[in-house]
Amino acid sequence: MPDWVAGLPAVNASLNALATVLLLTGFVLIKRGHRYAHAVVMISTFGTSVIFLICYLTYHFALHHYTGESGKKFAGTGVIRPIYFGILISHVVLAVPVAVLALMTILRAWRRKWEAHRSLARITFPIWVYVSVTGVIIYFLLYQWPVPVAV
Repeated sequence: MPDWVAGLPAVNASLNALATVLLLTGFVLIKRGHRYAHAVVMISTFGTSVIFLICYLTYHFALHHYTGESGKKFAGTGVIRPIYFGILISHVVLAVPVAVLALMTILRAWRRKWEAHRSLARITFPIWVYVSVTGVIIYFLLYQWPVPVAV
């Protein structure tokens, strides 16, 4: 497998971490009344998430192309295993709707439907933060977690 493919999981985790920072920044900005800065940051957050999705799909297609595998298997054992799969399942289940919710939230702001935007943002924001944070956690558990060596 080429190095550029092997490096994509770290890129994906970095994009998720950046999305988290941008989401929290956008939240602080709107709470302080900085609407224009909030809008710029949130559009940047959405762009970061789109780039993440492109890199994520590229990684899985390339991984399958070069190795025949559709994903990396989790090697952890013991109590971490159900924890990992609980995080993974909730992450995947929420990642699908958050993409739609984020777009709908942005479109409501674009159309200046502020009350509808705020109402939907109250739902979208915590889910988007959760998906971004758990994306980073999944990366560390899947690619950085120390795997015990059999004796």
